[in-house]
Amino acid sequence: MKDTRHRALNTGAVVGSAALAVAIGVRLSGYGVPVALLLACCLSCVATISSLLFRVIGAWSTTTHRCTRAGCDFRVSLTRTDSAESWRWQEIAAHHPHHRY
Repeated sequence: MKDTRHRALNTGAVVGSAALAVAIGVRLSGYGVPVALLLACCLSCVATISSLLFRVIGAWSTTTHRCTRAGCDFRVSLTRTDSAESWRWQEIAAHHPHHRY
């Protein structure tokens, strides 16, 4: 179920960024911008907007466990794990042997 939702969100991100790039291209074509430059602009918009949305989707579906000790920057980021695995990594992060003092 989670993989299907994740795939749907990524597909939606690509479709949405492509639609936005087409809208930008249509507006730029009204100013007489050459086709090669329009294509480059639209493709870069698709890449940039998709990348941003992929990062937001990835951050939304990621759980981060940090060390509980003050001043220690140890952390573990998990994606697509069950509750038992998440709990196990939470315990590891809280009791790891390399605390920074």
